[in-house]
Amino acid sequence: MVKQIGKETYEAALAKELYLFNIGQHFDSYLVLGCTAEVFDHVAGFRFTVWAPHAQSVAVVADFCDWTEGLPMEKVDETGVWTLFSQNAQEGQCYKYRIEQANGEVKLKIDPYAHEFEVRPKDASIVKALPEKKWKDHLWMANKKRRTATERPLNIYEVHLSSWKCHADGSWYSLPELQDELIPYVKEMGYTHIEFMPLMEHPLDASWGYQLTGYYAVSSKFGKMEELQNFVEAAHQANVGVIMDWVPGHFNRNDYGMAYFDGTPQFEYADSNKAQNFRWGTMNFDLGKAQVHSFLISNALFWLEQFHLDGLRVDAVSSMLYLDYDEGPWIPNEDGSNHNREGVSFIQKLTTTVFERHPETLMIAEESTAWAKVTAPAAQGGLGFNYKWNMGWMNDTLKFFEMDPLLRKHHFNLITFSFMYAFNEKFILPFSHDEVVHGKKSLMHKMPGDRYNQFAGLRTMEAYKMAHPGKKLDFMGNEFGQFLEWRVHSELEWSSLEDEMNRKHRYFMQTLNELYKKERAFWEIDHEASGIEILDADNAEETILTFLRKGKKARDFLIVICNFVPIERRHMKVGVPYEGQYEEVLNTEMIEFGGVWTKGQGTLKTAKEPMNGYDYSVELILPAMSVVILRPKRVMGVPKMN
Repeated sequence: MVKQIGKETYEAALAKELYLFNIGQHFDSYLVLGCTAEVFDHVAGFRFTVWAPHAQSVAVVADFCDWTEGLPMEKVDETGVWTLFSQNAQEGQCYKYRIEQANGEVKLKIDPYAHEFEVRPKDASIVKALPEKKWKDHLWMANKKRRTATERPLNIYEVHLSSWKCHADGSWYSLPELQDELIPYVKEMGYTHIEFMPLMEHPLDASWGYQLTGYYAVSSKFGKMEELQNFVEAAHQANVGVIMDWVPGHFNRNDYGMAYFDGTPQFEYADSNKAQNFRWGTMNFDLGKAQVHSFLISNALFWLEQFHLDGLRVDAVSSMLYLDYDEGPWIPNEDGSNHNREGVSFIQKLTTTVFERHPETLMIAEESTAWAKVTAPAAQGGLGFNYKWNMGWMNDTLKFFEMDPLLRKHHFNLITFSFMYAFNEKFILPFSHDEVVHGKKSLMHKMPGDRYNQFAGLRTMEAYKMAHPGKKLDFMGNEFGQFLEWRVHSELEWSSLEDEMNRKHRYFMQTLNELYKKERAFWEIDHEASGIEILDADNAEETILTFLRKGKKARDFLIVICNFVPIERRHMKVGVPYEGQYEEVLNTEMIEFGGVWTKGQGTLKTAKEPMNGYDYSVELILPAMSVVILRPKRVMGVPKMN
């Protein structure tokens, strides 16, 4: 993307752009700052523009000039910005900024707006113009605008790019290789979206990508900007969405990066208690600083617009909401409260700005506390996200399934309590990467009992999750029940698919995902109380939960019966809304899924026997440790208007 501009026009335009940047209202600042291709006074080259307000001097050191002293940059009045145009700079060359900091110390710093970096362990920025891609995903982009996100199925496959699959020599797959393998796999498995853990430049694999140095660049270990654009385009053409984790709360503290960029607290807070993130060993962004607003909100829009991403999962929102969220010292507000008011204001500004431009975007909060109105609009006092990870549901569910099944009746509230708050926010139910690391064990390994019972428990948990109100997320490897924890330096345990039980579990997950997409009752009014009707949540003694899931039309409903113990229940009776016939659409104990049932229960006819508040009921066998889902086949009395 090349700008053509003359000197007078450039100076006038730059003054306006930098004014907006400095008041926190420039949301395309990456088009001005950083390294931009330009034709300046009819001469082609690259312009380098950097914000370093307290630097005594700034120079570009690079392959195209002296790496010691470099080319001196000109300070643009009192804007805090330095700029230089070079006709000698060429795409692919390395550069850094030589900054004489406020105290006179000289340091070489990367470009915070750079679009490419050297492959680690090298760390220089690389001269790179924005690609001018001609996108071919118009149908997908148009379809997103036709229905709100809440009225569509959303079942996310969370991926760490370099450990999904590796080559035989341990090297990671490139983005083009993943385009050829990951997208067809996700489509075949029936997921609706891929969610990548952060893909931006970061120096340490052990951080999983959450300690960033280059916010505007695809990590050099993964590939080029163009390759990620092509991946997203191919995913959209395959009817698969792409989401990425994004980290606006804190950044990497390495000396060559943004930390104390001009020798003073620039991107970070001046208050050292607020600046230091002790838990993660990083620096917290100063969320009260206008220029940081321009930097971060521009960055969110950069990924959404330059890469056609369908959404951002915003990491560690809680750390931006509370002054005392970290492990270090903190100072309360004047009224004694612990809320980071600057953080709240920034988040509201972020979500408002994103939705003004792209109302169809998914803005997902990873927020682990009971903060109210996370998914309410900012104009109504909320944070403005349209989804929040339901961490409470996840913790209670895993705790329940990890315990001995015969003890579960004493803790039945762990599995039913979530219905009390299921509609307080618009939730996503996550079994994410955080639950299968650091000694927590894989999902399959969490299940008690022998191998057969572990898989039976895993199927039951996944089916219960799918039927529970809320959109869905599963981390890679969960879908075939790998035994080992996730390891960032190794690929998934694909060899486990040589085992019949793992293959059958993957087939079960594929079937479950397809059922989810097919049945509107699972997602059409997923975030409204009218989307569920509890039939019996008090049967703790038998540890059985029954409920209806409903779509907009009266006939679009499913009957969900969950048996959380390995005891078969014969002559199980469940109330149904209408007289007629019902059919089994899922029985998690079928032999093709890894269970022992060789055939289903056929058509179930109603009897005029009141149950669960209805005049009619059906009788069935409820397999041990299972979920059975029924739907109406031929029923009478359904209101015609629906």
